[in-house]
Amino acid sequence: MKRSASAVWKGGLQDGRGTVSTESGLLSNTPYNFRMRFENERGTNPEELIAAAHAACFSMALSLFLGQAGMTAESIETKATVSLDQVEGGFAVTSSHLQTTVRIPNANRAAFDKAVETAKVGCPISKLLNAKITMDAQLV
Repeated sequence: MKRSASAVWKGGLQDGRGTVSTESGLLSNTPYNFRMRFENERGTNPEELIAAAHAACFSMALSLFLGQAGMTAESIETKATVSLDQVEGGFAVTSSHLQTTVRIPNANRAAFDKAVETAKVGCPISKLLNAKITMDAQLV
């Protein structure tokens, strides 16, 4: 399975503007810029998109692992907070903090705790945040 998205950037870092689009069309030429990323201008940015992906991925993974433990959640509400910090050599995503509230009547607490931990380390986006990154680059 492969999914794709694209971005177009025009101009310099601080005065430029870009758009991001997804293959599904859910995001279509959605604007982003320096102020949206590094200041508080309303709009999206790469870190917000990573946080959304992490929250969604974790919630789905948790549903899987709860199911394997014989539990079905009525609801799983997860918020991911991604930190972009200046580090030696530039900026880096240094952490993603997950906050989740799960509603399961008559849950087995030990099985729940195990499912939560397994989902935290096992969802594909958690793995991606610690993954080796490779690239093919072409100069045209």
